[in-house]
Amino acid sequence: MVHREQELGIGDVAERTGLSVHTLRLYEREGLLIEPVRRSSGGHRVYTEPDVEWLINCTRFRASGMPLATIRRYVELARQGPGNEAERLEILRRHERRIAERVDELTACLGLIRRKVGVYEELVADGVTEDPWTPRPPRAT
Repeated sequence: MVHREQELGIGDVAERTGLSVHTLRLYEREGLLIEPVRRSSGGHRVYTEPDVEWLINCTRFRASGMPLATIRRYVELARQGPGNEAERLEILRRHERRIAERVDELTACLGLIRRKVGVYEELVADGVTEDPWTPRPPRAT
């Protein structure tokens, strides 16, 4: 018996990945899939589990701020096969550095927000109705 990989329609893939059908078509047009999307005899797009796994990776790359052009370059290298791992590694390292910098920035922002929340929790608990640290507009004379 020949094992045939499960085929998924575009709606199934949209549901599994959280991407809209429109975005899936865009990713295909932009060349962001490792393998070309196959078509059924009726002309409908047919996806496989590896397609879904790759699309989930793409959503994580995008959520982390990776530009489509960078993903496209990574895909081009992956399609070429072995021999360009150093370039793929550099793409990922560059992005990793950008994410680490952003995490540091967000951590500092979170620290500020937490300090402000603490101040306002104390004000509310003490029944203070006016924030002594908020600048007021000048009074008209």
